[in-house]
Amino acid sequence: MNASRLAFIALTFLLLMPARSVMAGTIVDEWAAVQPPAPVELKSVTVNATDTAFLVLDIEQRTCNMEARPRCVESAPRIGAFLAKARAAGMPVVHSLTSKGTPESILPQALPLPGEPIVQSTVDKFYNTDLDAILKKLGVSTVIITGTTAEGAVLHTATGAAMRGLSVIVPVDGMSAATLYAEQYTAWHLL
Repeated sequence: MNASRLAFIALTFLLLMPARSVMAGTIVDEWAAVQPPAPVELKSVTVNATDTAFLVLDIEQRTCNMEARPRCVESAPRIGAFLAKARAAGMPVVHSLTSKGTPESILPQALPLPGEPIVQSTVDKFYNTDLDAILKKLGVSTVIITGTTAEGAVLHTATGAAMRGLSVIVPVDGMSAATLYAEQYTAWHLL
């Protein structure tokens, strides 16, 4: 839904409210008083490399650069280190690109090895791709999801995976967004 549609919905809602409610302000006015919940409790997990896949989402120049997402640039070496461990353990790896990305735009820390599949979609990497078929063929029951945009690709791909019956692990130091709040929100939302 685009911003102009959202504005129309909010305006319509205000027009339908009783006069005294409008004068008291809107729910948006109340948001400034919101106290964020406590940070999510992090947990250690042990995975079986034979039925777990490591997903690397959108670590490409277009979405992971100092102008758009400096936090992504900071997370890329951590993702690269985790990627190396996953490969060393024999874990299958799947990469994704944004709808406008190219394999050549993937950052060096996340470069696919020959034979590692790449899917290309918008925020849900299952949407209009063969990601589900790839994971089924590999016998995957758990996915570890890293990447950027936390509130986009990470959140929606994790949701898509869970809806397909997969267990989902999201290392918080392997997801990034343009803002710290989006990362915090995503972790809280996934919980």
